[in-house]
Amino acid sequence: MIGDAFVFDCVAHVFNFDKKNALGAAGEQFIDHLYAFHAALTPEGQTVLSSDDYMRQWTREEIHRMVFDESDTDMLVAQPLPLTDLFRDGLSPWEECAELASRDPERTIFWGSVNPLEGRRALDLMERQVHEFGARAFKFYNTRYDYGSPLAWRMDDPQIAFPAFEKARELGVDLIGVHKGVPLGPQPIQHTQTWDMDGAAANFPDLNFVIFHVGLPFIDEVCWQLIRFPNLYASIAATLNFIVRAPRQFAENLGKLLFWCGEDKIVYGSETPIWHPQWALQAFWDFQIPQDLVDGYGYPQLTEQAKRKILGENLLRLHGMDVEDTRARLRG
Repeated sequence: MIGDAFVFDCVAHVFNFDKKNALGAAGEQFIDHLYAFHAALTPEGQTVLSSDDYMRQWTREEIHRMVFDESDTDMLVAQPLPLTDLFRDGLSPWEECAELASRDPERTIFWGSVNPLEGRRALDLMERQVHEFGARAFKFYNTRYDYGSPLAWRMDDPQIAFPAFEKARELGVDLIGVHKGVPLGPQPIQHTQTWDMDGAAANFPDLNFVIFHVGLPFIDEVCWQLIRFPNLYASIAATLNFIVRAPRQFAENLGKLLFWCGEDKIVYGSETPIWHPQWALQAFWDFQIPQDLVDGYGYPQLTEQAKRKILGENLLRLHGMDVEDTRARLRG
């Protein structure tokens, strides 16, 4: 236990980084970029894996051990990636994530993921992921690839996105995440912008949308969106991992979020196994926003109450789970 915080990690992937899994140079570039994040942002004193040790198929058992045995994490979201046009298995296969969740259902929640460009096939898979595998939310990726060339779709597209949102609503799912910012591989940066979140949030006010990676580098735009739409939230997954190598940058990003949308709309994520979860989790619990940023920009200080909300309580609420009941059930 880290302080008295309940830690609910919004994202870990069962990655298959084996280069043989990549469908050509675009996929290889994608995973090379993820390894660069691992190597650049893992701080001194922590293990930086060699490329050979990193570029392999990770197992469900390894993810479970890193998150639950080697960090102060109470609950986890197992998230797939549907990038089947870049990787033979999508990079983090939904079946593997569903299996990870099924092995420890009290502590691990499965989020489904599909490619809305596949139309009826995607909607049928959403139904299967909910009814057969217990998906509690969905995660989408706006940039697809056709033989390595980017093919984008938008979250405000009535023909592509809205049928998926309507299907989620029909299935009783009211939580949807989306990868924004952090362009990887050949992904054009404009396709990671967040302009389309206005239309999604406005047209589906009964659904909650989580903007992953706070849309970096478009965080200012994201802040203006978060304050205008009550059903928009931000995940600091990957953003968090600047906390040791670039603490000032992290403080400015977090300060903006706290200033504009407050502590109730931010959720934690580890991105295991890109990084081991514990070092960033501990660094966040110990973190304070520098006083000159508080004084100079009016940023709220990162209080223990805010840390508890960000580390777990906000995500529990988004899943309709009571904080104290869940804490008592898992820690009792």
